Amino acid sequence: MNDLAALESFAADILGAMEPAARTELAKRIARDLRASQQKRIAEQQNPDGSAYLPRKSQLRKKKGALRRKPMFSKLRTARYLKAKGTAESAVVAFTAAVSRIARVHQFGLRDRVNLAGLEFDYPARELLGISPTDEALIRDLAVAHLADRL
Repeated sequence: MNDLAALESFAADILGAMEPAARTELAKRIARDLRASQQKRIAEQQNPDGSAYLPRKSQLRKKKGALRRKPMFSKLRTARYLKAKGTAESAVVAFTAAVSRIARVHQFGLRDRVNLAGLEFDYPARELLGISPTDEALIRDLAVAHLADRL
C-alpha cells in the first residue's frame, strides 16, 4: 500500500500543473489501459500479487468424466460489466451495479447464497480488481508519455 501512496503523490504533482481537459484525456487513457490490464489478469486467473486464484470447489474433486467448465469470471471481465471512466479528478475501473455484488463477494471472500433455496457458501478471496506493480509502471509510463507529448 505504500507504493500506491507514492504513486498517488507522484501523480498529484504532475496532474496539478495540467489543464482540466488534459487531465481528463490522461485519466481516460489510464482507465482504458487499466481495464485492459485487469481483464487480462482476470482471464489468467491471477491476483494482483501474481498468485493464482484458488480453484473452484468442483475443480478440487477429480471425478471421472467430469465436465470441463469455462474459466471463472469470463463474463464479468467483459466491457459490458467492467467499466472504465476518466474525469479531470479521477480514473476509475469498476464493475456495473448489476454484477457488483458478485464481484464484491469474490473480491473480499464473503459468504453468499449459492441458490434460491438458501444454501450458503464461504467464497475464498479472489482479487478481481487491484493495482499490480506492472499497473503502477503502466500508469507512470502513461503520465510521462502524456507530458512528453505536451512539451
